[in-house]
Amino acid sequence: MKGRYFASSSGRSPVYDFIRELPSQTAKEVHHAVDMLEAGVMLAMPLSRPLTGISSGLHELRFRDSVGQVRIFYLLKKGDAIYLVHAFRKKTRQMPHKEIEVVLKRIKLL
Repeated sequence: MKGRYFASSSGRSPVYDFIRELPSQTAKEVHHAVDMLEAGVMLAMPLSRPLTGISSGLHELRFRDSVGQVRIFYLLKKGDAIYLVHAFRKKTRQMPHKEIEVVLKRIKLL
């Protein structure tokens, strides 16, 4: 399956922009994880975990760098693609509700 970045109505991809601004080593790790997903490798903890309680097919990629924790949400649509729908820096133990709202809104647009 091919990896695709969520794009807004203007054509801009906030996930792509987020990854581009990460430290180079972290960005390399993200690209490597996406390459593995595209090759059909099912990733598991600690790199990835399913978020089926939020939405079917939703997962998060989990990274840590010198600044903190990075989360990238992706949606597996069988027979279609892997959609990278949202990315942010996690600052608390709980998943912020505003981040979940963004993810759900973007999934509806796919």
